[in-house]
Order: sequence, then structure tokens, then C-alpha cells
Amino acid sequence: MRKTAFITGASSGIGWATAVALGRAGFQLVLTGRRRERLEALVQELGDVPTHLLTFDVRDRAAVDAAVQTLPAAFQDIDVLINNAGNAHGLSPIQEGNPQDWDDMLDGNVKGLLYVSRAVLPSMTRRKTGHIINIGSIAGHETYANGNVYCASKAAVAALTKGMRLDLLPQHIRVAEVNPGAVETEFSEVRFKGDKERAATVYKGFEPLRASDVADLIEFMVTRPAHVNIAEVLILPAAQGAAATIRKE
Repeated sequence: MRKTAFITGASSGIGWATAVALGRAGFQLVLTGRRRERLEALVQELGDVPTHLLTFDVRDRAAVDAAVQTLPAAFQDIDVLINNAGNAHGLSPIQEGNPQDWDDMLDGNVKGLLYVSRAVLPSMTRRKTGHIINIGSIAGHETYANGNVYCASKAAVAALTKGMRLDLLPQHIRVAEVNPGAVETEFSEVRFKGDKERAATVYKGFEPLRASDVADLIEFMVTRPAHVNIAEVLILPAAQGAAATIRKE
């Protein structure tokens, strides 16, 4: 019998790659995101992997709750939750920051993680089993100039992961965090408001991680024996030594 993995932000980047990896590993998938057409394209790539699609914005608590309530019986018992949805907006000193960008990052990266976890946890606590992986960032452990609110939001993910692990320990639910460094996805394009040229410069001169590199790590973590919890991982490209320190050729 296939286990069920619930992946947020599956319409691109790490979420998409994780869906491919876990589908290959034998999971059935609940794929969520805001872009239905992208999720449907992912289903085509997955082939015969059993999937169910949910379209919602993690920042909308009512939409999250309503969507999870619609899961068909075959997908209701969630074994693995990948809290991947999140965003970065802007790269400005704090005195010049856009408050709407701040709201978007805190609502998506922190509150969205909470809303989805709260909606999915009843299926885990009822069965006293489950595995949650929160996608953090090196930015949650090393603050860099102009990263202020984004770094703060990912630091919150780190604190929440530790808190969740403690709170859910009696429920036999494993909780872990994956902290990527520089990964070439749509991340920088979103941060720079669709400026593809500026986004491309972020990854010039070195080989960044690919989304599939992070997905491979997640697949390894969720396929360990039940007595093993790889609780926290920092994954960097070989050319990166710290959040803002990258060797470029």
C-alpha cells in the first residue's frame, strides 16, 4: 500500500522536484499550489503515480482548511507533509522595505506553514504516526544584508520546527528541517518581481544546487526507518561557504 505525501508549493522548483522524487519512491501524492495549470502539467510528468490536486494559497487559512476537508478517502491519511511553499520579496535595507513584501513573506513562510500543518496534523495525531519536513533556508541561520524580513521569516521556521518536534514527540510524529543554500529555481525571479535578467545574475559564475538535489535529500529523509529522524540538514552547493559567501570563477 502506498504512503501519502502532501506537498505544498508543488507547482515549481523544490516542490515540483520533490513530487517527482517521492512519486518515483512509491508515494501517492497530494499536490498543492496556486497555479492549477502547473499542477496539471506536473501530473502529466508523473505518469501513473496516484495524485490528487488542491489549489489554494497557503496564506488563506479558510482556503487551506476547506481544501484539506475535500480530500477523498484514499488520500486522507497523510504520512508525510512537506511544507515547501514560501517566497522572498525584495532585497532592500529595512528602512526602504515594502510593507506589502513583509506581509507576503511572513504570511507565506510562517503563517502558511502553520495553517497547513494545523489542517493536516489531525490525520497524523489520530494514527500516532507521521513525518513533517519544513523547508527552511541557510537564511534562517545566517542573516545577510538586506535580507532582514526574509531571514527573520526563515529563522521563525527554524524555531517552529524545533517547537513542533517537541510538541509532537508524544504523538510519534517526526519533524525535521531542510535548509538549502543557493538553489536555481524561480526564487530570485519572484524576489526581483519578474526581472529575469537580474535573477539570472544571482547564479552566474558558480554551479548552484538544482531543485532535484534538494528533492533527493528529502526522499532520503522520508524513507529512513521509523526509529530514525534526520532532524536538521544544511545543504549547499560546493561553491558556497556561507549565506552571502560564494566562490565565483
